[in-house]
Amino acid sequence: MTKKKNAEFRPNDFVVYPAHGVGRIVSIDEQEIAGIKLEMFVITFDKDKMTLRVPTAKASSVGMRSLSTLDIVGKAMDTLKGRARVKRAMWSRRAQEYEQKINSGDLISIAEVVRDLHRNDDQREQSYSERQLYEAALERLTREVAAVKGIEEVKAQMHVDELLGERAA
Repeated sequence: MTKKKNAEFRPNDFVVYPAHGVGRIVSIDEQEIAGIKLEMFVITFDKDKMTLRVPTAKASSVGMRSLSTLDIVGKAMDTLKGRARVKRAMWSRRAQEYEQKINSGDLISIAEVVRDLHRNDDQREQSYSERQLYEAALERLTREVAAVKGIEEVKAQMHVDELLGERAA
């Protein structure tokens, strides 16, 4: 089973780890933990200055995946153009749902959070927790879009802002 995983992810591949977003596999190392040898993906998240080690056998069960396809990125961008769908539930419940969507690692779900929490200049101010969730979702979205399209994050950010601005007009 371990050999199959090596074919799926290789060093220098970009991957999405649900709880942290886009990272790059630096190497595949073998480590001994509690007397058991484990093969590990060593993933770096440069922006967060973080290194993560994921056992190769557990990669799919923790939700680690390859970058989205251009088709999925297109669907995510279309999601941004849609109307915000804000449920009338209590904020704590909505915040929990947004958090789950962000940590799911699913690009379209993340785009939904960005769409729903985006505020135009003429709309009311966001609360601190709303702004935190919005910025987390926006960062995950722009990082993956930049990695998939092979562009800088700044350009991906500008593209997302453009789409959110068009929605207001």
